[in-house]
Amino acid sequence: MRIIIVGAGEVGTHLAKLLSRENMDISLMDPDQAKLKDLDVNYDLLTQVGSPTSLHDLKDIGVKGVDLFIAVTPYESVNMTACMLANNLGAQRTLARIDNEEYLQPASKEFLKKLGVDYLICPEVLAAKEIAEALHTSWIRNHLSFGDGALELLVIKVRDNAIMINKKFNSGEFEHGRFRVVAIKRKNKTIIPRGADEILADDLVYCIVTNENKAENMKFVQTQAGKKDVEIRNIMFMGGSRIAQKTIQILPDELQTKLLEKDREASYALSEKLNDTLVINGDGRNIDVLKEEGIADTDAFVAVTGNSESNILACLAAKRFGVYKTIAEVENIDYIPFAEGLDIGTVLNKKMIAASYIYQLTLDADVLNVRNLTSADAEVVEFVATPGAKITRHKIKDLNLPDDVNIGGLMRDGVGMLVNGNTLIMPNDHVIVFCVASAIRKMEKFFN
Repeated sequence: MRIIIVGAGEVGTHLAKLLSRENMDISLMDPDQAKLKDLDVNYDLLTQVGSPTSLHDLKDIGVKGVDLFIAVTPYESVNMTACMLANNLGAQRTLARIDNEEYLQPASKEFLKKLGVDYLICPEVLAAKEIAEALHTSWIRNHLSFGDGALELLVIKVRDNAIMINKKFNSGEFEHGRFRVVAIKRKNKTIIPRGADEILADDLVYCIVTNENKAENMKFVQTQAGKKDVEIRNIMFMGGSRIAQKTIQILPDELQTKLLEKDREASYALSEKLNDTLVINGDGRNIDVLKEEGIADTDAFVAVTGNSESNILACLAAKRFGVYKTIAEVENIDYIPFAEGLDIGTVLNKKMIAASYIYQLTLDADVLNVRNLTSADAEVVEFVATPGAKITRHKIKDLNLPDDVNIGGLMRDGVGMLVNGNTLIMPNDHVIVFCVASAIRKMEKFFN
């Protein structure tokens, strides 16, 4: 597959690095030579200085017939124009990064597709949805829904008080019919568990539950993990970024939200925009400010400034004051293991989330969803089993799946169910696969 990416910012560079490892023909273009420096030396991709809205530069980089054209510059208008030009010059498919949520409405998407923009992505909206899901339940680090809640993936940090620790999966002590553990993150290693494996204290555990008897099963998992449930009603945000604004806008109305913004003019503008949120002009890194604004009475603290270090430190301060749930946007990938080691509840990386959504456009199999798991350096992929596909020919235990893959559950006619070795996947089943990023390509052949 031949792919052109324009915009060597955080999202474009991360995506180019990701795809270059997969023997694809990747070209990355940006007007700034400094952003492209050393990329073509250290990664298997072609870099070119040029403007994404220049017909000459687009022709020069070979846009005619390219399989996928991706415009992810910081400027929405540039991305839209570039996609329209690329489409008219012969690009097979185009994707534009946008800021305006109006474009995501079905009617707008259909209109833009006629103009040559096939796909749209708004990283801030994706990140906001991740935060909203993480705030859904206090004792869960992260929470992803599939099929309108038919299946749910829970990410839980277990301590030495957990009932589920120090027990082998084949011991008979796990009730696999109520929840299925699909992966374990131990320090910097992601483990796909087998029968002889066990959960240890301080592991991150990834498990799937179904919507059937959901409340009962969730309570069971909570007890097994030794977690207490704190109702989240008061949320404090640090930083008036677009992610913070979009998160506040999609949260349930009954939640009380407060936002700290250190820029005076920005705080005034935010107070007019976010009518139901108390906006405070103050620096969330200042302990006195946190005390004065009631950090001790806050259930959740969300740090989403543009500075990873500030977000990490602010979450640590919030933990010190007894805040049960903390969420930090950490855009420096190298800081992610460090942040998790400091016991920050949920770590968010905007570019990794966006890249996983774009990545699914490069897959040949029928894929409805790819969700990045920042904490595990892994993906959760929703495949659709096509009639006659290899995945439908044998029971799961007889499929010889790759070692770094685990099938957690499936949705059949809208009903979620957990799987085991004796499960036979049927055509048109929606199958939730947990795998490290490098294994997605291996799984394509099972679903094609």
